[in-house]
Amino acid sequence: MKPSKTPRKGLWQGILAALLISLAGALIFLALGLPVPWLLGPMLASLIGSNLLRGRYAWPAKIRNGAMIVIGYTIGLALTGEALRRMGAQIPYIVLMTFLLLLLCAGIAFVIGRLSGTDFKTSLLGSVPGGLSQMVIIAEETKGADLTIVTVNQVLRLLLIIVAIPLLIYSPLFGQHSAEAAQAAVQTKVPWSGLFPNILVYAPLCVLLALLGKKVRFPTAFLLGPAFGTALLQATGFHAPALPAGLIAAAQLAMGTYVGMLLKPAQIQNKVRTLSLALLSSILLLIGSILLTVLLTRVQPVTSATALLSLAPGGMDQMGVIAHSIGAELSTVTGYQLFRTFFIFFAIPPLLRLLFRYTDKRAGADTAARRTDTAAARPVGRAGSGRLTGSEPKQAGKRE
Repeated sequence: MKPSKTPRKGLWQGILAALLISLAGALIFLALGLPVPWLLGPMLASLIGSNLLRGRYAWPAKIRNGAMIVIGYTIGLALTGEALRRMGAQIPYIVLMTFLLLLLCAGIAFVIGRLSGTDFKTSLLGSVPGGLSQMVIIAEETKGADLTIVTVNQVLRLLLIIVAIPLLIYSPLFGQHSAEAAQAAVQTKVPWSGLFPNILVYAPLCVLLALLGKKVRFPTAFLLGPAFGTALLQATGFHAPALPAGLIAAAQLAMGTYVGMLLKPAQIQNKVRTLSLALLSSILLLIGSILLTVLLTRVQPVTSATALLSLAPGGMDQMGVIAHSIGAELSTVTGYQLFRTFFIFFAIPPLLRLLFRYTDKRAGADTAARRTDTAAARPVGRAGSGRLTGSEPKQAGKRE
C-alpha cells in the first residue's frame, strides 16, 4: 500500500505547484492588462515552471480533457440554426482556404528542408497545422522521419500561434482593442444560478459524448463530442444556459497550463539550430495565415479578427477560447477550424503515406540508377588498369 501512496502524494503536490504557478501567471497578465490572461498567463508560467521544477510539476491530461469539454459546450452554444446556415454558405471558401493553407505548409516545409538539410518528410510533418498528436503518430510510423524535430516544430508552432494571435487581434492592425473586449465580456456576464436546472442535463450529456467519442477514436473527442451534443439538443428547443465567466476562466487556465508543459528544451539536441528553424517555419506560417486572412476578408463579409482565428494554424480548442474571449463569430471560426481538423485527421494521413511512398520509390530508383552507372563504369577502369598492370612486367622485362 505504501508504494502506491507516495506517487499519489507526489502527483497532488505537482498539481498544486502547477496550479499556483499558473494562477500567478494569470494574475500577472491581468495586472498588466495583457490579452487573454487566463490562457496566455498560465501557458507561459507553465512553460517556465515545468522546466524549472522537473519531477515536481504535474498536470494530468484528464484536467485538460475536462477543460475541453467546457470549451466544446461553448462551441455547441454558438452552433445555432442560423449560424449553421451561414457556415454552410461558406463551405466553398472553407475548402479553398484549407487547401491554400496546406499548400502553404508544403511550400514552407520544402524551403525549410532546403535551408536546414532536413529531409522533406520531417519538414512536412512538422509544418502541417492543427494536428500535433496526429502528426507525431505519423512521424513515429514513417521511416526516416525525425520524431524529435517533428514534435519541436509542432509544439513551437502551437505556442507561437497561441501567443501571437491574441496580440495581433488586440493590435490596431485588426481593430480589436482590450477595452472593447473587456466591455463585451462585462455585457455577457451570467450568474452561476442561471446554469440550473438545464445544466443537469447538458453536463452529463457532454461528458458521456466525450467519453464515447474517445472510445470510438473520434477526432478531438473531448471537444467535438460535447459541441455536437449541445448543438443537437439545443436545436430541439431545450435551452442551453451560458457559462459563467469564472468557469470559462478555469477552463482556459487548465488548457494553457497543459499547452505550456509540452515544450521540453532539455530533450532537444542542437537546440539553437533546431529551435531557430522551427521558429522560422512557424513565423512563415503565421505570415502566410495573415495574407490568407486579408484574402478572406475581401471575398467574405467577416471581420479581420474572425478571419484570422478561422485560418490560424493552431488547435480548434485554443482558437475557440480566444474567439469566445473577444466576441468573434464563434460559429465561423468553428466551421473553418472544424473542417481543417477533420481533413487533417481523415485525409492527410493517407495522402502523406501515398506521397512518402512515391518519394521513397523515386529516391530508391535514383539510388539504383547511380549504382548501375557506377557498376558500369568500374569494369572499364579495372580493365584499363589490368592492361596496364599486365603490361608492366613486359615493360620491366624489356628494360632489364
